[in-house]
Amino acid sequence: MDFAQQAMNLFGEEDDDDDQNYRNDDVEKDEEHEQKQARQSSSSSGASSSGASSSASSSAGASSSAASSSRSSSSNHSRSSSSSEEDNENDGGEVRSRDNSNVNHNKSSDTNYNNCGKENYYENLDEEEDDKDLFGSDNEDYGKTPVNSPYPVHVLPAIRNTNNHMRGGFGRGRWQHNNRGPGLLPRPGPYPQRPNFGGPKFFNAPRDERFISELKFSKSEQTLARKCIAFQEPCELACYSRIEGGEVFFDDRSLRLFKRLITQDIGFDLNEGFDTFIPKKDLGSEGFGDLLACIRSKNIPLQNMHFVILATAYIRHEPWEMGVHKRNGVVYLDVHKLPERPQSELERRRCYWGYCFESLATEDPTRGDGEGIHHVDANVEYCSVLKTKLGAHRILMGAEMDCCDSTDDGRRFYVELKTSRELDYHTEERFEREKLLKFWIQSFLAGVPYIVIGFRDDGGRLVRTERLRTKEVTGRVKMKNYWQGGVCLAFADEVLCWLYGTVKENEDYILQFAPPFTRLELLQADSCPDAITDHVDQL
Repeated sequence: MDFAQQAMNLFGEEDDDDDQNYRNDDVEKDEEHEQKQARQSSSSSGASSSGASSSASSSAGASSSAASSSRSSSSNHSRSSSSSEEDNENDGGEVRSRDNSNVNHNKSSDTNYNNCGKENYYENLDEEEDDKDLFGSDNEDYGKTPVNSPYPVHVLPAIRNTNNHMRGGFGRGRWQHNNRGPGLLPRPGPYPQRPNFGGPKFFNAPRDERFISELKFSKSEQTLARKCIAFQEPCELACYSRIEGGEVFFDDRSLRLFKRLITQDIGFDLNEGFDTFIPKKDLGSEGFGDLLACIRSKNIPLQNMHFVILATAYIRHEPWEMGVHKRNGVVYLDVHKLPERPQSELERRRCYWGYCFESLATEDPTRGDGEGIHHVDANVEYCSVLKTKLGAHRILMGAEMDCCDSTDDGRRFYVELKTSRELDYHTEERFEREKLLKFWIQSFLAGVPYIVIGFRDDGGRLVRTERLRTKEVTGRVKMKNYWQGGVCLAFADEVLCWLYGTVKENEDYILQFAPPFTRLELLQADSCPDAITDHVDQL
């Protein structure tokens, strides 16, 4: 048996069997030793009795008796020793067996006691439960229980619809359509529901009865980027000014001069003069009529395009609408202002901050030194009539100019003024994706070389100013792959080719971009604005 087996058998049951076998082997050896000594003594006593006298025999008998006594004593001693060893070993074995029996007896007694205790406990418990009435008068706990619970009742929070990520995309608040059906209340105010407004993004709704044609956005950005559309630098042909009171003059009297030391006004509160602010009026077709009147004064045929068509190449969540009228081979594009919900106090202030910054960043001869800004009139404007060419389309358009500056040699150029909330790492990407795209389109089509942005905080205080070169804006966003200017031009060329090939002479249409924002729709219009009709009659 190797060491591992010995180590395993030290505390095992086989240990007792080995000890018992060892004791049996010792007893057998002692018995064999005694038998050999008995044979030797008998042979020696026989030899002495045959060759000696009686006395010798007696002495031999005595000696034999002594030898036998000595043998018996020795055997007794050996037996006693062996018996003592056996007793010790048996005692040890008996102790171990006795201990095991005691342990087993104790375990069995404990088990029996526990089982008896458990049975008695459960029997008593069952008897108590059977005897005790939970709703009886003897139940003190039930009698002391108050009628109203002292603990508040938990109420689950209201379910919010978080699927509407695009503001204005599929309705707002309680007027939006969701999976529980349309809202109970109509949209507030006298603002009619736009066609196909709300509902799921993809649906097979019946088309408008006025539907004529559509342009689906099937071409990807990569496809449009491969098209190289030429764009001619805009050339100014005429201008006109609208002064306080709404009177129009075909000159530049409303043009303001850019103040180069605008950085000295950092920290200015743009809320100044809000109480005396005159908001912009919706002139409708009258504003388009002023542009046509300026064109007539220069005897220039008109084709008009608004920058919103170019922005639609990337901004697909803002609806717009414009009238399309073809007369004498000329297509007139008149941008319509869509109904808007009433503005809150904060929204009116944010709108005013832009006009206040325009007044702050321009020279005003009527305002003295140290005099605050007041009586800001948003209806005063200066517009430039520009001629350009996009692909094969010759275009004439009107563009409002904020202010101008001049070079050292006296050449005049325009400057676009904009305001925006101060940027952080949360808002910088959206600013460059959407706002900077609009800034670039508006300035690029009008040939404005510089854009000055006034950044303000949430309270309307001017934080800093930044001047951008229009031609460098595309390089700023190209590295981030936000948008490409060439894609905007290619998209506008696609729209104009489809539009000029669809509209008919002396017909009136409405071109709209509305939810679900997947296509441009051309609808039949009922009439033509009086401004266009009068212009055609006076040609």
